[in-house]
Amino acid sequence: MTPPTEQPIRDAATIVLLRDDGDTPRVLMGQRGKGAAFMPNKFVFPGGRLDPGDHQMPLDPGLSQDVHNRLASESEVPPEALAGAAIRELHEETGLTLASPRPGQRSLLGEGLVPNAAALRFFFRAITPPGRPRRFDARFFLCPASALHGDPDDFSASDNELTHLGWIPITQAHGLDLPFVTQIVLAELDAILADPGTARPVPFFDNSQAVSRFRAL
Repeated sequence: MTPPTEQPIRDAATIVLLRDDGDTPRVLMGQRGKGAAFMPNKFVFPGGRLDPGDHQMPLDPGLSQDVHNRLASESEVPPEALAGAAIRELHEETGLTLASPRPGQRSLLGEGLVPNAAALRFFFRAITPPGRPRRFDARFFLCPASALHGDPDDFSASDNELTHLGWIPITQAHGLDLPFVTQIVLAELDAILADPGTARPVPFFDNSQAVSRFRAL
């Protein structure tokens, strides 16, 4: 049972968009407001907690079988709901859409668009340690920017939760004011890019109990 003074752990999803159409790989990040209850002023990737509507979000195409199986192996949360949360949060916080054109259909991404989860790669998981004002069980998805529908530089439809949105070279991102978990995620991304053809386990920083554990999924 969660102690009365401890925050509940909420399921969440984060998306790391990787853009490699220039001289150096870049990732999409933004800065949280100074008045935010969780990680104020920090530069982060788009993401947030799971909403009830994420369970009913249509995905076409859906997750790959490998990603589905990895997400399902350690959690009772439907993998498709986590993918839906990542796609929705990306759209809300940046205005960008990870979608397939489907004439005659409508989704939260717009008319004639349906969320597309095929390019999502589950590559990191972390639970916020005890004692924080918010606690999340966050699954991190890696996705190429080439999978986006529309202009990757158009943030006009963002909800302004994140400021200074932009594509940041990974070498520069390491020097930003980052949460500890974001530093670790960037290090894992460095390892993936250094050896892209090698299959890797998914690192899991499990802080659900008093003693932190590191596991590989």
